[in-house]
Amino acid sequence: MNSLFIDSDILIDLLAQREHHVEAAALMTIIGEKKITAYTTPIVLANVDYIITKYSNKAKSRKAIRALRKMLSILPMDEKVVDMALESEFSDFEDALQYYAAEKRGIDFIITRNKRDYSKGSLKVITAQEYINMVESNG
Repeated sequence: MNSLFIDSDILIDLLAQREHHVEAAALMTIIGEKKITAYTTPIVLANVDYIITKYSNKAKSRKAIRALRKMLSILPMDEKVVDMALESEFSDFEDALQYYAAEKRGIDFIITRNKRDYSKGSLKVITAQEYINMVESNG
């Protein structure tokens, strides 16, 4: 069974019904059916809360995050993750934190809409649609 790291853009697309929300919803359906193990970080959830609160309100955002939390496990972020991010070649510190938390856990795929954000790493980085296509082709 694959393990996935779900980046904030996927969750924001889903909750804010942005352009790629259909793919995000399909991915979350696969996760909800327990076909895969999915993870995120506290930073992702904080980013999602911040953005979704702007789209709607705090109560709706927290309700949505509670629902997501039932589907997603939380990756720990410790001193080693921070130190690796600080020493990395990632241009964005936040992306580096996410990446090294995922790497430390042995995640199979990072799912994001912005693949270049993780281009400095060696983990497989794909979009929600690319993952859905993989699942469908493997039956």
